[in-house]
Amino acid sequence: MEGQFSEKSDVFGFGILLLEIISGRRNASFYEEDQFSSLLGLAWKLWNEDNVLALVDPNIPVRCFEFELLRCINLGLLCTQESAKERASTPAVVSMINCEIVDLPRPKQPAFTARQLTHDIDPSGQSLKRCSANDVTLTVIQGR
Repeated sequence: MEGQFSEKSDVFGFGILLLEIISGRRNASFYEEDQFSSLLGLAWKLWNEDNVLALVDPNIPVRCFEFELLRCINLGLLCTQESAKERASTPAVVSMINCEIVDLPRPKQPAFTARQLTHDIDPSGQSLKRCSANDVTLTVIQGR
């Protein structure tokens, strides 16, 4: 948020990556027609509703890995805490993954989950639909 990068920035990125792997969705795959502005916002809502396993990719057998999935989602949320001071260090994250730290703390609200989505409206009153263009582009270099 303030343009400062540190080990805690990497921890935040790891938390997002962990949630993306578990859910099978990209953090940037949320658009205005979705109720949430990000994967992190959805994960936080489901965590508070005690329904966080609904976040899991349908291709992952939840019954077989329920404990591990809950632990990884908890860790993902811990890594994405609003304040960098509240995020674990990289060695602590590794210890949590290896179950050397058995009891994980309950996460607080992660960063970037409190903002509201606004809908753009054109002059005729119609709602404008925004989408992401993540296509690959090719540039042809031509000599003079």
